[in-house]
Amino acid sequence: MDRYLDQVTSGPMFLRQEVIAELIITSLFKGAELGHYCLGAFVVMANHVHTLLWPLVAPSLLLKSIKGFTAREANRILGRTGEPFWQRESYDHCVRNDREWDSIARYIEENPVKAGMAESAEAYAWSSANERWRERVHTSVNAARTSACATSTGGYSAGRKD
Repeated sequence: MDRYLDQVTSGPMFLRQEVIAELIITSLFKGAELGHYCLGAFVVMANHVHTLLWPLVAPSLLLKSIKGFTAREANRILGRTGEPFWQRESYDHCVRNDREWDSIARYIEENPVKAGMAESAEAYAWSSANERWRERVHTSVNAARTSACATSTGGYSAGRKD
């Protein structure tokens, strides 16, 4: 699917506009600041986005929040009204361990390189591999889990019932 998306030359390519890519990334960081998730690797491609998240709320709620806010704002910026911005579907996958987290993070950050959009993952401006964003993302399941435990409010925290 990604290979197909990376090779498409027609259809909406709004995400390649700097103002829209910046909006998406800013929104990803805002969701993390609000405590909806811990943010791992991400990349904003011309027509799709990959994110690696450790959810702290129901995944359906956080996707609705991210997609809803970014769609409204992007359509406002683009002067569009009443038109869908995102496709309805999304693909999710449960990450089981650090090795899988690392593999998915590499896949996400290398996506622009494989698509021929950058010489290296670090050179792509809209990727968590870029130095502009690198320090603000979680690099492993354990780091996300530790942060999730540190930010939890009530209930279970670090394996103990409060």
